[in-house]
Amino acid sequence: MLTRRHIRVKVMQCIYALTQSKDDSLEKQEKFLKSSIENMYTLYLLLLSLLIELHGMATDQLQRASKKYLSNSSDAYPDKQKFINNRLLLQLVNNKALKSELAKRKLNNWYLNEEYVKLIYKAIVDSAIYNDYMNSGSSSYKEDKNLVLQLFREVIAPNDKIYEYFEDNKLTWVDDIPIVNTFLLKQFKKVTEGQNESFFLPKLLKDEEDMVFAQNLLTKTLLNDAEWEREIEGKTPNWDKDRIADIDGVLLKMAICELLNFPSIPEKVTINEFLEIAKEYSTPKSSIFINGILDKLVKEYRTEGKLNKVGRGLL
Repeated sequence: MLTRRHIRVKVMQCIYALTQSKDDSLEKQEKFLKSSIENMYTLYLLLLSLLIELHGMATDQLQRASKKYLSNSSDAYPDKQKFINNRLLLQLVNNKALKSELAKRKLNNWYLNEEYVKLIYKAIVDSAIYNDYMNSGSSSYKEDKNLVLQLFREVIAPNDKIYEYFEDNKLTWVDDIPIVNTFLLKQFKKVTEGQNESFFLPKLLKDEEDMVFAQNLLTKTLLNDAEWEREIEGKTPNWDKDRIADIDGVLLKMAICELLNFPSIPEKVTINEFLEIAKEYSTPKSSIFINGILDKLVKEYRTEGKLNKVGRGLL
């Protein structure tokens, strides 16, 4: 689920938080890093559980309407139960493994915050996407899957209230939301009608090496902070260190640390990854600035024999 770039971003967040708080507790930052990574999976599960709650609300609405003599908007559709019979939604609703994971983690957020479910449900029912689906007169797994994809992409994910809820719940989720949303859309695109339950519970990390990489990048960057500071100052003689953006400073130290301490990662991969992160998280000119410094350092390290790279590298 998490790529190496996402892991680098998590480490960056930890180091940046430390520099802003002036808290030099390495143990505290290691715990923050682990918690931040694990919370991404919680966010993923909450989005899946939101779809389950939306299905439950639709079911309740239909049952209430059936007990009333007054007509409502659903009466106009050829098949009033089409949405609640959506095959992909039912895969989530009937997924015992998913329900067990939600219960184990006590993720009952939507039960406690039902107003958000109501808000999203209304937006869905009022959308042209829903109306076209309910009026199509056809029925297939492909159509059901396309509905969920469209609703998630165009109604749920862009909703400001849901974004604000996640932002207020966990600060690190602000950066995680786009990553998790993209991953969830990829999962929905790949899912098939006969998919096993475990498909919706992917591993957070590819393997244990990813967590080791995260912890080593964090600790080695922090423990050698003074050394990385000198490396940067040596390549920016006309710059006062206070003029370098905080995020740029963190990214440069992490990149230098990775270049010198992770022999299985090619220098080209390291540079490209940190330039991409800089483009997204720092100033418009940061990637140019960082690229210039890293280019000088790599040439110097090669001359001095400090770059001992082996293997094909890990992305």
